[in-house]
Amino acid sequence: MKSQELIHIAVAETSLIIRSGLVSALKRVPDLEIQTIEVTSKEGLSHCMDVHVPQVLFVDPQFEGWFDIQTFRESYPDANMKVVALVCNVVDNNQLKEYDERISLFDDLDTLTEKLMVLLNLHGDDEADQDALSQREREIIGCVVKGMTNKEIAEQLFISVHTVITHRRNITRKLQIHSAAGLTIYAIVHKLVELDEVKVNV
Repeated sequence: MKSQELIHIAVAETSLIIRSGLVSALKRVPDLEIQTIEVTSKEGLSHCMDVHVPQVLFVDPQFEGWFDIQTFRESYPDANMKVVALVCNVVDNNQLKEYDERISLFDDLDTLTEKLMVLLNLHGDDEADQDALSQREREIIGCVVKGMTNKEIAEQLFISVHTVITHRRNITRKLQIHSAAGLTIYAIVHKLVELDEVKVNV
């Protein structure tokens, strides 16, 4: 899929505040033209699926009591659609296995953007290139090679520890670098840090 195409995304959530908040965040996703559909009931979701199947559906696993994703998928076997769990409450991870991805209330715009890009297969062919990293990911690499812990990075960048971990996982996947030493070399070569900022473990 090309990023210039119009992307249809449905948000199924009964809470107005959460639903409109996610819709607002989706409108701020850079480089993607997104049209959102707000769904407030299972009946409304059925109508949405009958009229125009979205490319991505964000749905609260506790939507109107409980959202049976397995039955939902069986009802629309031909729908080429990604389903993302919109996690607003504590949910057992085993109950999220059927979803293609998950997003939580604590995730930031960079995380939302990254997950959408992966779901919609919008990354370029050379994901190992520095340009594939978001500004936030470059900042986190800088913090990591300076010897900061996840908690310290979260406090400095005003994000959650969970978000830091998600970014670090994405960095590892994009760069295919699995060691602190490799990440340090990458950061120095790409001028993300100065040599005297690097913490050397002896």
